[in-house]
Amino acid sequence: MLVQDFLHHSAQRAPDKVALICDGQRLTYSQIDAMANRLANMLITTGVGRGDRVAIYLHNCVEAVIGIFAILKAGGVFVVVNSASKPEKLTLILKNCRARALITDERVSAEGLGKRLFADVKFLRAMVVVAQASKPAVSPACKSAEERYFDYAEIQARYPAQRPECRNIDLDLACLIYTSGTTGEPKGVMCDHSNIIFVSDSVIEYLRNTSADIVLNVLPLSFSYGLYQLLMVFRVGGTLVLERSFAYPASILQRVAEEKVTGLPGVPTLFAMFVNMDLSPFDLSSLRYMTNAAAALPTAHIKELRKKFPKAAFYSMYGLTETKRALYLPPELLEHKPGSVGIAIPGTEVWLEDELGNRLGPGEVGELVVRGRHVMRGYWEAPDLTARRFRADRLPGERLCYTGDLFRMDQDGCMYFVSRKDDVIKVRGEKVAPAEVENVL
Repeated sequence: MLVQDFLHHSAQRAPDKVALICDGQRLTYSQIDAMANRLANMLITTGVGRGDRVAIYLHNCVEAVIGIFAILKAGGVFVVVNSASKPEKLTLILKNCRARALITDERVSAEGLGKRLFADVKFLRAMVVVAQASKPAVSPACKSAEERYFDYAEIQARYPAQRPECRNIDLDLACLIYTSGTTGEPKGVMCDHSNIIFVSDSVIEYLRNTSADIVLNVLPLSFSYGLYQLLMVFRVGGTLVLERSFAYPASILQRVAEEKVTGLPGVPTLFAMFVNMDLSPFDLSSLRYMTNAAAALPTAHIKELRKKFPKAAFYSMYGLTETKRALYLPPELLEHKPGSVGIAIPGTEVWLEDELGNRLGPGEVGELVVRGRHVMRGYWEAPDLTARRFRADRLPGERLCYTGDLFRMDQDGCMYFVSRKDDVIKVRGEKVAPAEVENVL
């Protein structure tokens, strides 16, 4: 199986089921599959082939979803760039991954951005432009003599919906997810098809996702947390409600009520808003589960959320782009261990090590080490960084992920986040984590 098969198989099983609700559109699996095929066929005609990188520079929208699966169907590697990124960072990422094509919007017309990108990114051969209904796709000012700009709407009207031939296997790269981490420099985490298939299966298992689930995603598709909401929903044949942001929490809760949402992934900022809101105007009875990642929630917020959402199971989780997900706390343990982010996700192994590589026991603080099929392939063309983060295991041929995060483990094997390893400071010889100070405050 390959990642694009998530869409293909769901389209075969339930072609008329609504797969995506976004920007006032309700698209079925068969519609999305056909649209992705058309765009894939167009990309192939421009020279995109097995292993070529194609970037997506769009906010959360229908065309971004189509683009992800189209690139995979063409045999390529998708790179979703945060739509809030400045042109300088976009250029840096495109040059780093040597992008063959870019799917973007009419921003390419602004101040000659399209021309600058073609000039600066030598490998860039084509640009697919998504236009607002009231605007032309490509301004005449940014047209070049080579006609390398393609109108997305014209592609959907002209190219065949036949599924392209596939030559990839699951060891081929599926995507690069760029993360700045603690260095500030964007690094492309290499995710192959087998990585994504394994981790999506594991998370689906503990969240108990089924085709009946309706998941509301307000997180950017450029982040792994947001991206996997799309991938997992399409894997099980559910429905994804895709929004651009969580800037207006009341509108999010209204969408939960309107669409009978069953799953709501969030981050501490969003849940902090909910804690301070009156939720009585909203019918939230459909909500089956909520998840938190990106950072640990304060214990007080978890307790308040349980009061406000009494019927929803709450999953505290920990992950990083380099493994996608590493830990989760089963909801039945939440009352007794509200400060924990849990145990290893199904099919994986975790432990703590000190600076000498010794494994640590309960009550001791050490770096979290992750072992499993979800450990990604490394950083794109950054062997030194890869060697520091992804190290060989004692078992031949395996690699481990050293997270750079310090945890403490209790007697039951549940993990508690302490601090980033790089953030620890020494005060009179004692190691102090800023997060511990923040918790006291």
